[in-house]
Amino acid sequence: MSRTILVGLDDSNNSQRAIEFAKQFVDDDTVIALVFVIEWSRFSFSTVEENAQRHKRREEELQRAHEMVLKPAAEHLQQENIAVECYARHGHVAEVMNRLAVKLDADMIVVGKRGNSALARKLFGSTTASLVQVAEKPVVVVP
Repeated sequence: MSRTILVGLDDSNNSQRAIEFAKQFVDDDTVIALVFVIEWSRFSFSTVEENAQRHKRREEELQRAHEMVLKPAAEHLQQENIAVECYARHGHVAEVMNRLAVKLDADMIVVGKRGNSALARKLFGSTTASLVQVAEKPVVVVP
């Protein structure tokens, strides 16, 4: 029976600790699903010009997330013969991570306690509490 461990990432050392923690539970049938969520509200108010560029900007942000955060982490795990899947998404972090964990039938969600950037503080600060409250899968918060 295969297992999936979902790991929430940003570009901080706390993300590295979350990956290292998740590796403890890896066996031959385990997949680590790396997730980077870009906070994005479809309900935010924008000018006409901003709306025209919104889709393009969204796609550029997703591509940057893959190249700068997900790809290096995935390559690190693959060098250790660990199966990896990568997901970059827009939305409310806790909701997106919970939905993805349910969709993948993840055994657990692993996140770092807090990150370095403004996004990371949002992701691993109050958002961690939100994730713990809404998650339908076990959540491990790595200090």
